[in-house]
Amino acid sequence: GNMVEWCLPQDIDLEGVEFKSMASGSHKIQSDFIYFRKGLCFGLACFANMPVESELERGARMKSVGILSPSYTLLYRYMHFLENQVRHQLEMPGHYSHLEAFYDDKKGVLPDSKGTPSSQQPVHWLPSIHRYMYPEMKITHPAGCMSQFIKFFGEQILVLWKFALLRKRILIFSPPPVGVVCYRVYCCCCLANVSLPGLGGTVPESKPFFYVNVADIEMLETEVSYVACTTEKIFEQKRDLYDVYVDNQNVKTHHEHLQPLLKINNADKEKYRRLNDQRQMLMYSQEVGEDCSSCEEDLFILFFMEQNNRIFQTLLEVSASQDKTLTAEHARGMGLDPQGDRSFLMDLLEVYGIDVMLVIDNPCCT
Repeated sequence: GNMVEWCLPQDIDLEGVEFKSMASGSHKIQSDFIYFRKGLCFGLACFANMPVESELERGARMKSVGILSPSYTLLYRYMHFLENQVRHQLEMPGHYSHLEAFYDDKKGVLPDSKGTPSSQQPVHWLPSIHRYMYPEMKITHPAGCMSQFIKFFGEQILVLWKFALLRKRILIFSPPPVGVVCYRVYCCCCLANVSLPGLGGTVPESKPFFYVNVADIEMLETEVSYVACTTEKIFEQKRDLYDVYVDNQNVKTHHEHLQPLLKINNADKEKYRRLNDQRQMLMYSQEVGEDCSSCEEDLFILFFMEQNNRIFQTLLEVSASQDKTLTAEHARGMGLDPQGDRSFLMDLLEVYGIDVMLVIDNPCCT
């Protein structure tokens, strides 16, 4: 089995981290990287696999070198260092001087492992976009993969968007390598960004758990909302752990009341068309040299944030009005399909505790 061979500080609780930092099935691949969650901290580990002529090691030496931090947004900066160090550890096992120097240089005070999310809120989740950080993000950081994410899922992105906005438990399955799948977890959470001050504490927290395995089952049983990925097919059978299961580009749910959300409607197609139009315009403006400051990642994150803000702005305005009635006209104004998105809207009102009466015409009367 996996084991932790070295760590700093030595008194930190690392129970289970040996399975989080090396995805199940990794023995079949040469290298990978993996994001994961450990208590209130987030980790990034780089994995490598090297053939060796040793019966004791069964012909292969496999190691992961990782770091933990209260925030995941800057972990990508150390990806190159971790990749170099895992190679170093494979070739020269037991030489930790570079890792010691790294720890002494970067160490900070980690949150108390007994702390609660409310009293010790991680600093990773910021709805605002930090443009100054983007040039170095690209594909080496989760925020740099939104365009690949949308190209991969196509129109299905709108199905994922609805489930993310409803704060459902979303589990993404993929065989190794798992690095790019960890990016999909992050992107899924970005789809649900809302920057309206009016919502306050009514918004359930969207939790990116990144990679999970069977050792996390007990923890997942207590979660009401998360996005995670796994390489373990056994999870598909454990339906009580998730609401939405994503296998490659196939998005499915075993909950009957969520089935209508799997269907792409006309409003979804229109949103996807608008998103692609904006992408084409951005690419054209970059080609002719008019706009070099905007990037595709900003466009995607802002597209969904503005869409979400428009929905909640309308819902809050209607809930503050005298008759509190949400009509088909309101739905269209929010960019939703009055019929196709009816169940989505009803779920949304319930999840966010918004007091509105939904009056949308029966399809046979329209």
